[in-house]
Amino acid sequence: MPRILIVEDEDIIRSAVRKLLQHAGYEVSDASSVEEAETLEPDQFDLIISDLRLPGAAGTELINLAPDTPVLIMTSYASLRSAVDSMKMGAVEYIAKPFDHDEMLAAVENILARNPAGADQPQKPSDSGSGEQPDPASIMFGQCEPMQRVFTLIRKVAPTETTVLIQGESGTGKELAARALHLLSPRAAKPLISVNCAAIPESLIESELFGHEKGAFTGAVSARTGLIEAADGGSLFLDEIGELPAEAQARLLRVLQEGEIRKVGSTQSRKVNVRMIAATHRNLKAMTATGEFREDLYYRLNVMQVRIPPLRDRKGDILGLARRFLQQQAEKMGKPNLSLSPQAMQAMERHRWPGNVRELENAIERATILCEGDIITPDLLDLELEAGDEHIPESLVAGNNEQSRAPDADSGSDLSLEDYFQHFVLENQDRMSETELAQKLGISRKSLWERRQRLGIPRKKTSGS
Repeated sequence: MPRILIVEDEDIIRSAVRKLLQHAGYEVSDASSVEEAETLEPDQFDLIISDLRLPGAAGTELINLAPDTPVLIMTSYASLRSAVDSMKMGAVEYIAKPFDHDEMLAAVENILARNPAGADQPQKPSDSGSGEQPDPASIMFGQCEPMQRVFTLIRKVAPTETTVLIQGESGTGKELAARALHLLSPRAAKPLISVNCAAIPESLIESELFGHEKGAFTGAVSARTGLIEAADGGSLFLDEIGELPAEAQARLLRVLQEGEIRKVGSTQSRKVNVRMIAATHRNLKAMTATGEFREDLYYRLNVMQVRIPPLRDRKGDILGLARRFLQQQAEKMGKPNLSLSPQAMQAMERHRWPGNVRELENAIERATILCEGDIITPDLLDLELEAGDEHIPESLVAGNNEQSRAPDADSGSDLSLEDYFQHFVLENQDRMSETELAQKLGISRKSLWERRQRLGIPRKKTSGS
């Protein structure tokens, strides 16, 4: 049985990861700092999972303390560059917070499978016994026919070097599909670098992706390796690629065509060997017609397309996903006897799930926290608060402010929910408070904030906010 050491200073995260891995059949010890981990003889473990930022010494110190033990680094997106640096120091992989349980288990299984010293019978309940790379079904959940078609396509395209474009609405699991493509490929032993193009300021995107030389611009006090170079030999996942600015699109096209990059401020190019996986919830083909996205880049990316269906088209998976999320949250919060009432299951099957799998997971987490007994009822899911089908929210239509209804006239019936949300917020945030925006959209302030973060819409710092 593989032995795993968790080093994390936040009690809740440390406890949750420990229970998750113990439930998966691993022998687990934990510590809150590098100093405490030293007393546990870290070189005697098969895998170390450590937070990057710890009190005292950084998590990367464990790479030196246990040079023969693989180290998986946990980090927030804000520390992504530090995570890349840690991989250059010897960490085998990083995982960005917040991560879901399937993502963590897939990362652990993959590391142990390619590390013979720690792969002595790793517990892989979903594998059929070959001991080889994981199946998409062990990373993503999907028993319905549309998801089975997705799994079949991933199995076929993963072993190739083909560039893949993953399309699907926000919250459908595009990043998990990218992880499955990487883990089933010959590049699985190399890093998978994930980048959310919408979350990086436009002024920094080129430096983040391609790196820069010292003095290339104000504040460039030292040379930096870009994320594309950090993914050399592995895979690069560009999420929300439709948000990439024009200059970065031109540079990315050269990477795809010539397999080389040039740092910002450098005159020298260097070759890179990267498998490109991109994802978007937007219609890139339509964006090429308006000039928002380069047509030549679109055709370079769209060699093989994987479409992730929205949750409303996966009716047969809703309750299965809900039970998985409920089990995870129940273990995490120490409520092992929780179950869904028949009325709650009916409510979930009727709901449109505009936020897809992510909305379902949030609803289950919220209900688990609020539930005082053992039965989760429809009111605890609070689906009415998050409700939103393919039409404009009733609270917006019923409003008496003509300006607040303007997006309906402009957008047409084919406007996606995410595009509508983005359009409405940008049009009205200068004159509405966050509370008013949330009320007009028929969602909570928390949901408004989460969607801002997901879509990369900055909050205006006005007195009304």
